[in-house]
Amino acid sequence: MAAAPVKNRSGPGGPRAQLPPCYYEGYLEKRGPKEKRLWTCLCGNTLYFFNNAKDTHYVEKLDLGGFVSLKDDCGRDRNLEAARLILRMKDGETKLTAPNLESRELWKGFLYSVIDLTLLPGQLQMLKEVVEKERSRRRTRTPTRAPPSPLSVPLVGEIPCFRPVSRTEAEVLLERHPDCGNMLLRPGRDGCSLAVTTRQDLNSVFRHYRVTQRDQGGYVIDVENPIPCATLHEVIDALVEKTAGTLQPFLLEEPYEENIYVTANDENGEHMLHTAPTSPLPRAPALPPKQLNEELKIKLEKRRASQD
Repeated sequence: MAAAPVKNRSGPGGPRAQLPPCYYEGYLEKRGPKEKRLWTCLCGNTLYFFNNAKDTHYVEKLDLGGFVSLKDDCGRDRNLEAARLILRMKDGETKLTAPNLESRELWKGFLYSVIDLTLLPGQLQMLKEVVEKERSRRRTRTPTRAPPSPLSVPLVGEIPCFRPVSRTEAEVLLERHPDCGNMLLRPGRDGCSLAVTTRQDLNSVFRHYRVTQRDQGGYVIDVENPIPCATLHEVIDALVEKTAGTLQPFLLEEPYEENIYVTANDENGEHMLHTAPTSPLPRAPALPPKQLNEELKIKLEKRRASQD
């Protein structure tokens, strides 16, 4: 794949407006003579590749207009959790590796969603009928089960490293703020469980662990040897302990507004509510315990002398 001209990818109001809207993003490894692990964004019907998640300039791009096929690659990878796929275009093929099987299926779903727009209306109708028939078949074969109890949001709100984000958003947060910790708690996809997302700093490998609520109370970390925990605080503590402190809770400090003031518009009489950040006043440095004790001793002696 030829390298594309460098363009910007920045925040709102910047040159990112030059790119189509981003539908999905995450790390993909491009296999070939020189393997590259690149942050990949599906913008419109084009894949844009960046060196990392913070980069503002893409280094390569792949237009999906010449799409031929997308298939799984069953070859073994050095990373046992990784999942391979082959994207075949009219001018050649690109071999990609996703971090895990779930990530690969998500990429395939988003890619097909963009590519299927090139199908004729009759072909789209045929696909829609197949989906409806399969849904109906599964409904008749799958026994009905009682829905799981919904997640206790107020309880989750007490956990400092909890973030109401998706799997991909959690990975982006950990990637962009490595100094704030490498483990966060987030909602599970079913809305009734939780998940812990972790990041290994050396090679940016992300792992996700399911945390479910137990009927008898408490939680359990669903790993090979399940770890029961009485509270969500114990869930975080258990993961920190099991990894000898390698995992640390993600704590991103955010500013809060402290003052509120109202202004009036002289023309129409409307009142507008504003908030103004207040810079904290500098605090006097805390005295060491020894010095503090000496000052208290002197004051007591002066007080006794005055009373005598």
